[in-house]
Amino acid sequence: MKATARRPVVIIGAGPVGVTTALLLARHGVRSVVLERHRDVYPLPRAVVVDDEIRRILQSVGVHEEFASLTRSAPGLRLLDARRRVISEFPRSLHGHHGFPQTSMFDQPDLERLLRDALARRPECELWGGVEVVSVTQDTDGPNDPTGPVRVTFRRDGSDEEEHLWADAVLGCDGAGSVTRDAIGTLWEDLHFEESWRVIDVRTSRPVRTWQGVEQICCPNRPATFMRVSEDRYRWEFRLADDQNLDGPDGWERLRELVAPWVDLPPDASSGDDFEVIRQAQYTFRARLADRWRRGRVFLLGDAAHLTPPFVGQGLCAGLRDAHNLTWKLARVLQQGAPEELLDTYERERKPHARHVIRIAVAVGWAMTGGQDRGAAFRRAAVGTACRIPGVTAAVSRDLSPALTAGPLVRRRPRLTGRVLAGTFCPQPWVRHNSRRVRLDEVLGDSFAALTAVPPTAQMTAVATALGASTIRVDDLDDDGTLAGWLARGRADAVLLRPDRVVMDTIPAGTGNFTDTVAWAPLLHTARRTADARPA
Repeated sequence: MKATARRPVVIIGAGPVGVTTALLLARHGVRSVVLERHRDVYPLPRAVVVDDEIRRILQSVGVHEEFASLTRSAPGLRLLDARRRVISEFPRSLHGHHGFPQTSMFDQPDLERLLRDALARRPECELWGGVEVVSVTQDTDGPNDPTGPVRVTFRRDGSDEEEHLWADAVLGCDGAGSVTRDAIGTLWEDLHFEESWRVIDVRTSRPVRTWQGVEQICCPNRPATFMRVSEDRYRWEFRLADDQNLDGPDGWERLRELVAPWVDLPPDASSGDDFEVIRQAQYTFRARLADRWRRGRVFLLGDAAHLTPPFVGQGLCAGLRDAHNLTWKLARVLQQGAPEELLDTYERERKPHARHVIRIAVAVGWAMTGGQDRGAAFRRAAVGTACRIPGVTAAVSRDLSPALTAGPLVRRRPRLTGRVLAGTFCPQPWVRHNSRRVRLDEVLGDSFAALTAVPPTAQMTAVATALGASTIRVDDLDDDGTLAGWLARGRADAVLLRPDRVVMDTIPAGTGNFTDTVAWAPLLHTARRTADARPA
C-alpha cells in the first residue's frame, strides 16, 4: 500500500459537473484534485442543451466565450400531437434574465474538452485519470463531529494496489451509479417515472423538416423527441417496444420509418452515406431524488443526487446549479472558518429546487405518453387544455428556475405590492465599466456584492465591509435600465447578492437598512473577519 496524500477537496468524477466544481473552487482559491476512471473525455453525445443560468455559470469559470462558438440558440419547445400539430409552444428568448439565450444546443464532448482545458490552466486543480474509487470513509470523533477528514481509497488502471487520499471535503459528482452515494448510506426516493427510450444521434446533410426548436411528440403509441443540435447534427428519442430493435438486417427500414416525418431516407442503407448514425443507445429515463445529499464533509452533486427525465433539458443544468450553490459556501468554511452550519444550506436550498424541476419534467413526460392506464387519455386531454390557457406556457418556462425557498440565506418576506426579490437571481445586463462594455458579473466579481439605486447608507456600508463585498451604484453602470427597473418592481433601494448571484437580503424602498442581517450574519461570520455584519 502506497503512502497517503492530502488535499483540501477531492472531487469524484470529471464530467461537466465535477470539472466545473473544481473550477469554481479554484476561483475562490481552494485547491482540489479530480478523480476520474476514464483517461479521456467520453467521445459520444449525451447532454445537448443548457439554459441561460448555466451559461452564466460557465461565464463564472471563464469559458463562456469559447462555449458560445460551440452552441446554437433554439427558440423553444413545442408539444405536438401524433399528426405533428402544435398543442402548445414554450418560447425561449435569445436574451434571457442571465444575459444569454435561454436555450443553447451543444455537444457534450465539446463542453467537456473546453472545461478540461480550463482546468489544466488552473494551478489549484489536478485531474487524475485512469483512477477507480473503491471507497469513501470519514474519520470523526463521534456523530456530533462532522468535520473529520475524509479518506478516499482508489486504484489506478492496471494495478490492484490500493492508494489513499485524505481530504477536508469530498464531493461526489460520480453519476447515477455513485460510489459516494452508497458510502454515505443515501437511498433513492422514487418520483414515479421510469421508461425505456432509444436515443439516436445523427449527422446528415439531407434536408430536415424542423422549426429549429425542440419537438415533443405527444402520442401514447409512439412518443418521440426531436431537436437540431448543430448545423448538421440532430437527435431523435423514441419510446420503443422491447421487440422494436433498430439493430440487425431490418434496422435501417425501421429507422427510416421512425424519422420519416422529418427527413426522407433511401430504402437501401448503402445509399444513405449522407445520414450517419453517430450513436444509438437504449436509456431508462428515471425520476429520482436522493434522500440525503450530505453526511459530514461528504456531499452529492449532479446525477449522484437527482435523476431528471430529459423532457425539459434540465438534467445537466441541475448538476451545475448544485456546484454553483455549494462551492462558495465550502470555500468560506474551509478558508475563512465560517461555521459548519453554512454547509447545511446546500441541501436545504437545492433539494426543493431539484424536486420542482423533476416534477415539471415528469409532467411533460406524462403529456407525451400519458402512461398506459385507464386515465391516460384524460390526462393527455387535460394537459392539452391547460397549455392553451393564456399565460400558462410562459409561466412554465419561467418556472424552470424558481426562486429558492426561504431559509437562513434567503430571507423572503411577502409584501402586498412588488415582487419578492430575495431568493431570485439578479439579472445580468451589459454595463459600462472602466470605459469597457462588459456583462454585470465582470463588475461584481466572485464574492458578495451590494447593488444599490441610492447612496450607500451607514448600515449598507457596514454590512458590505463585514462580508468583503463591493458596493456598486446602479447609476454608475450605464446599463439599459434593466437593474433600476428590477429594483423598482421589487420595491427595493438595494440588494445584497451572494457569490452565486442570488439575492440574500434587500433594503426596502425608503428604509435604509437590510431587513434580516440577524438571521444570516451568524452563518457568514468568519474567523478571518472580525467585523460584525449586524447593524449597530
